[in-house]
Amino acid sequence: MDPQKDTNSELFTLDIGGMTCASCVGRVEKALDKIPGVEAASVNLATDQAKIRINADSGVKIDDIIALVQKTGYSAKISASHGIPELAPSKLFWGTDGLGRVILGFALSAPLFLPMLLMPFGIHWSLSPIWQLLLATPVQFFLGWRFYKAGFKSLMSGVGNMDLLVALGTSAAYGLSVYQMIASPHASHELYFEGSAVIICMVMLGKWLEARAKQQTSEAIRALQKLWPEHAKVIDRNIVISENSALDQFRDLPLDQVFPKDRILVLPGERIPVDGIILLGNSHVDESLLTGESDPVKKHLGEKVIGGSLNGEGLLVIEAQAVGIESVLSKIISLVEDAQTQKAPIQKLVDQVSAIFVPSVIVIALIAGLANWFYLDSASVAILRAVSVLVIACPCALGLATPAAIMAGTGVAARFGILIKDPQVLELAHRLNVVAFDKTGTLTIGKPRLLEIIPFGDSYAVDDILASAAGLQLGSEHPLAKALLDAAKQRGLNPITPTDSKALPGIGISGRPSAGVFLGLSLNLQSIASLKDNPHYSAILAKAQACFDAGQTVSVLMSHENLSSPIAIIAFGDELKDNAEQAVASLHHLHIRAVMISGDNIAAANRVANTIGIQEVFAQIMPSNKAEIIRQLQSKDGERQFVAMVGDGVNDAPALATADVGMAMSTGTDVAMQAAGITLMRGDPTLVANAIDISKRTWKKIQQNLFWAFIFNATGIPLAALGYLSPMLAGSAMALSSFCVLSNALLLKRWRPTH
Repeated sequence: MDPQKDTNSELFTLDIGGMTCASCVGRVEKALDKIPGVEAASVNLATDQAKIRINADSGVKIDDIIALVQKTGYSAKISASHGIPELAPSKLFWGTDGLGRVILGFALSAPLFLPMLLMPFGIHWSLSPIWQLLLATPVQFFLGWRFYKAGFKSLMSGVGNMDLLVALGTSAAYGLSVYQMIASPHASHELYFEGSAVIICMVMLGKWLEARAKQQTSEAIRALQKLWPEHAKVIDRNIVISENSALDQFRDLPLDQVFPKDRILVLPGERIPVDGIILLGNSHVDESLLTGESDPVKKHLGEKVIGGSLNGEGLLVIEAQAVGIESVLSKIISLVEDAQTQKAPIQKLVDQVSAIFVPSVIVIALIAGLANWFYLDSASVAILRAVSVLVIACPCALGLATPAAIMAGTGVAARFGILIKDPQVLELAHRLNVVAFDKTGTLTIGKPRLLEIIPFGDSYAVDDILASAAGLQLGSEHPLAKALLDAAKQRGLNPITPTDSKALPGIGISGRPSAGVFLGLSLNLQSIASLKDNPHYSAILAKAQACFDAGQTVSVLMSHENLSSPIAIIAFGDELKDNAEQAVASLHHLHIRAVMISGDNIAAANRVANTIGIQEVFAQIMPSNKAEIIRQLQSKDGERQFVAMVGDGVNDAPALATADVGMAMSTGTDVAMQAAGITLMRGDPTLVANAIDISKRTWKKIQQNLFWAFIFNATGIPLAALGYLSPMLAGSAMALSSFCVLSNALLLKRWRPTH
């Protein structure tokens, strides 16, 4: 069964509050996985969200799941549609991780740590013990209460987290200071209130910076959300549409009250509210935030427009086709959100490490404390070094390393028309050896175009031939007829309406032009195969041979007035996209081999391949065999090759699913896009190399973040245990480590496509 159509499963997204590190993620996931009826659960620290798939027949309710998450020690609520909410300024300032609390904490802590900063200048001054206690206590128990609360909940659930480490470490430093104050009331230099206070302040500063950075990693989603206007100008369905009636008679309705078939007025400079077809008007439309295409696109009567794009200079009336969750914009947002909340396979290793991280750190801190007490015979030094071990450890940097990079990478890719739906793509893209292109619609336009008119002799001009041949095709829906009519339109020619027009089954079409150089002549536009008995057949074949060699489709314009003599060869072909050659060259620059898979004849396939620089061609391949070609490429020469498939049609879906990385053109079918891990929002083959490039860069950021997160803990903990880091420095380093990981991920926002 197609998992996308499984009616027995329901998908929910919850906003989870209170998570601070990778251990929290593991704790929530572990609780969710234990619930009967929950088929799968994925929790993301960077978005503070959980995606949950439940069996609809199991009887489990989402309210029960929320209650269990809350019992675990975290807040939970159903996420709003397309919600990565932007933090309100008040929350950023006075909330749990607000800047206001950070400023208050440092204001109270400054008199405690300033004496330490003044000592190198020969200034020896310190507050009395009672004043130190009065300043440190509100920092410890008011501003730091969140660490006690969250740490206690994690302890009760049997899984420690960052909050527990901070609570234990600062409590030990604060408790030791209180003991020293009571035991030696006048020995202010042996108090460590500044250590506990500054640790709490630095951790709060780090969490504030982290919250700010998280908002930046998700700004691609919010930029897309802002493309939707809040209202639409709906014209009554009974009104005959004209420019004047549209301007005078419309209702301004909220977007959720717009239905398919409604007629929408869009004024110059306004956002188009829904997907639809133009019923009235012409304009240029800016689709840059949706497709990455920087230049406005000219839109004419009958053409499709995408909701969220910006109307240019013309007034438009459109008929709504897709609204709400069915619209292209909504689907783009959903795809990006899904990618950002999924986990890359490497994250499983991180989760396994994080599950034992906090207990291991507590054990190491105890061992360090006991060892220092034994060897140095100083309880205060032993406690301080144990505190340093507790606070230097940073599971949150490990938890943020992968999701932060994925959010930043997929977000910037979406801005330029590349939707990365499957994070596993990021781990495979850097290993790609081969990219296999489907031909039709991927490297070529995907519909026939008039390529050449070859007259027999000099009696008739090409424009005269085209105008009469196009006239014979008026009213026809055949692809070749549309190609002729489009070519006449592009040349500014009016097709000459024929008389006595009639279809010739299996042959072509006939008629008599009503004007022009062929006025009154009986003309046939027919295939070469239907001319085998014509006395001019050999001459026609010779004239058309070059077209056949190039893989083109050939029709012949014949005159029946003069022994059925030929007038012109008319050649059609599927024209190459302008940047197809550049796309292949970009892949060669990345040392990736390009191959082409096509169902077309060998001549047509080779013509395309030779033009754009592809050396390896698989022609006349049945749709059912394309996946087998991918498997052959994956094991060519006995070595494992990593293969990407680029296609756009229903017949490409099996090959897209078989390939290590599937890329679907959005100009194609929904089936192809469902089967692919990457969707290219424009029919531009140069996006293939760009998609590989941003995937590689995102993967490098994941590796860098994990490396530094592991190295930070691997070096920081021993240094703290040996006394090279004071508790205050350890706390500062821990707080800044998460911010550094996020900042490194945010460097991906500077990425730009190479073409």
